[in-house]
Amino acid sequence: MITSRVGIAFLGTLLVIGLTPVRAGDGGVSMSGPSTFPQQDGAALFRAICQGCHMPNAEGATGAGAYPALAHNKKLASALYPVYVVVRGRKDMPPLASYLSDAQIATVVTYVRTHFGNHYADTISPERVKAAREGR
Repeated sequence: MITSRVGIAFLGTLLVIGLTPVRAGDGGVSMSGPSTFPQQDGAALFRAICQGCHMPNAEGATGAGAYPALAHNKKLASALYPVYVVVRGRKDMPPLASYLSDAQIATVVTYVRTHFGNHYADTISPERVKAAREGR
């Protein structure tokens, strides 16, 4: 009986610890995620958000999830495809619309589409992102 109570108390403690946000030293970002990202240029946004899953070289990764390569990615030829993925999420990628402004999404998508062996010259405007957010 004591063992089961101890076990329940231990599991309860783990649950409480697991639900408590852990603060990082820079800018008060919690492990549960920031409410917004301060970066404004595409390269900085990529480093802060995208490279954690897609890797610094944008070659993608597999493990706990499947993170496709953004490098040399023919799906990025359609300018709105990556906008919709960033706004709404897809498979293992969460939606980032509530964390990024239209301008931030436009700049990071444009950055990825013009780097890592991608040469898609048309830029994404914040207005196009706004329309994607609204489902237009």
